[in-house]
Amino acid sequence: MNEVVELIKDIPWYLWVLIVLVLIALYDVFINKKHTILHNFPVVGHLRYLLESIGPELRQYIVAGNREELPFNRIERGWVYASSKNENNYEGFGTDQDIYEVNYVFINNAVIPYKIPENHHNVQDPYFVACAKVMGEHHKRRRPFRPASVINVSAMSFGSLSAKAIESLNRGCKLSYAYHNTGEGGLSPYHKTGADIVFQIGTGYFGVRNPDGTFSMEKMVQMCEKYPQIRAIEIKLSQGAKPGKGGVLPASKITREISEIRHVPMGKDVLSPPNHSAFSNMEELVDFIEDIAENTGLPVGIKAAIGKLDEWKELASIMKETNRGPDFIQIDGGEGGTGAAPPSFADHVALPWVYGFTDVYKIFQKEDLTNQIVFIGSAKLGFPAKAAMAFAMGADVINVAREAMLSIGCIQAQSCHTNTCPTGVATQNKWLQAGINVKNKADRVNYYFNNFRKELLEITHACGYEHPCQFTMDDVEINLGDRFIAKTLAETFTYNKTKVPFDSVATLVGCPNLGGSYRKGQETDVKEVETEDTSVSEQ
Repeated sequence: MNEVVELIKDIPWYLWVLIVLVLIALYDVFINKKHTILHNFPVVGHLRYLLESIGPELRQYIVAGNREELPFNRIERGWVYASSKNENNYEGFGTDQDIYEVNYVFINNAVIPYKIPENHHNVQDPYFVACAKVMGEHHKRRRPFRPASVINVSAMSFGSLSAKAIESLNRGCKLSYAYHNTGEGGLSPYHKTGADIVFQIGTGYFGVRNPDGTFSMEKMVQMCEKYPQIRAIEIKLSQGAKPGKGGVLPASKITREISEIRHVPMGKDVLSPPNHSAFSNMEELVDFIEDIAENTGLPVGIKAAIGKLDEWKELASIMKETNRGPDFIQIDGGEGGTGAAPPSFADHVALPWVYGFTDVYKIFQKEDLTNQIVFIGSAKLGFPAKAAMAFAMGADVINVAREAMLSIGCIQAQSCHTNTCPTGVATQNKWLQAGINVKNKADRVNYYFNNFRKELLEITHACGYEHPCQFTMDDVEINLGDRFIAKTLAETFTYNKTKVPFDSVATLVGCPNLGGSYRKGQETDVKEVETEDTSVSEQ
C-alpha cells in the first residue's frame, strides 16, 4: 500500500492533467450518448459548450455597443444605475443615438419654458409629481386613491423575486411615496414595510382563495381591513410577456412560507389556469369588479396585454350604459418582462405598448369614458422621455418592473427562470440573496424614482407645462422611416388625447386622497445630483 502511495506522489502534476484529459476523452467517445460534438471531438468539444455558456457575458461586456443590447441597452442600464446611486446621470459630447432611425421619438419643446413661481410646491420639493386623476372618484368608491407618484413598482410576486428584493422595493416605495403592486403571488410579509399597496388578483387567486382554488370574497375583505395600506385592487387578465398562458407552481418549490402567503397546500402542484373562474365574459367581469369594490370600498381595476379588440369595445359599451366598471386600466405591452415565458409568447403574442395603448384608449375615448379611468402604462417606460411620450398619448401613471429591478442591482443576466440570478434579485437561493443590503437597495429605489420624476418635470417645464398630464399628442413626433414623414403622435395614431382636468400642483398636494403618506410641505429626502465640472479652461 505504501508503495502505491509513493508511486502516486511521484507522478508529476502535468501527468495528472494528461490522465484526466484521457479519462474525459474515453468518456466522450465510449460512454457519452447525447452529444455528437463531444463524441466526434473529445475534450476539445467541451470548449464549445464553455464558450456558449459565457457567450451572453462576452457580448454584454465586450462585444455589444452601447445601444445594441436588448431588452435594455448599456446606456439605459447606466442611466438607471447612476440615478439609483444618486450619481451623475448626464452624458457628454451629445447623443450617440441615430436620430433618423424608424420610430425615433422627438419631444417638441416650447420657445418659452414654464416658469415655476417662487411659492410653487416644486420649489420646495422638485421630485413631487402626483397623478392628476383619482382612482375610484367617478364611481364614488368609499376609499378613492390618488397615487402620490406617477412612477410606481409594477406587479412582481414574492417567489418570482427574492424576499430581500421585494422588501427593498417596498421600503424604497415608502421613501419615494410610490405604490407597490404585489403581483399575483399574494401579500407577503416583505410587502408590509409601509408603502401603499396595489393588491393583484390573478387566476390562481393566491392569498384570497378557497381550498378548491376559487376566489374568496371573505378573505379579500379581511385582508383589506387588516392592512389599510392596500389602496387599490387589480384584476390581472393577462400580462405582456405571456398573455393567456397559465402556469404550474411545482410542489418542490412550495415552502411553508409560500404556502401560508398564497393559501395553497404543501406537497402538491398548484395550477394557475389561463382563465379566471370568477367570471367568463365582460358582463360578469364588470359584476366581479363592482362586487369587490362594494365589499372593500377600494378602487378596482384591470391589467391586460392587448390583442383582439372586440371584448374591449364590449366593455366600453357596458361601462357607458351602466356607469359601472373598472376605475383604472393598466395596459401592458408585448415587450413587457416576466420571470419565465416560452419565446413564442414573449416574442410574438400581444401588441407592443404603443399600439395596444392607442387601440384601447381610442375605444374608451369614443364612448367619452377616458376621464373616468386612470390609465396606467407598463412596458419599458421607466425613462423620462418615454414617459413623456406615454403621457402625451393618454397615460396617467407609469409602472416599472425591470427598471426597478435594475435599480436594486439587476445586471440583466437573463437567468430569472433558472433560480441562479447572480445578484440575488430573482432567485430563492439564500446564498445569492445574502448579498442584498435592504437599506441600501431601498435608498436606490428612492433615488431612481426621485431622479426620474425630477427629469420628467424638467422635460414637462421645457415644453411649457406645469404637469405631465398636460402633454398633448402634438407635443411628440415620431420618425416613420423616410424623408419628411416625421409626424406628430396625433397624425400617426389618428386621435387626440382627451384633455385631463387639471387645476394646479397645489391642488394635488392638498388632495385628501393623496397616497404615500405624503408629508405636505416637506422636502423629499434626497440630495441633488452633482454633475462633474465640465470646464475646459485648463485643457
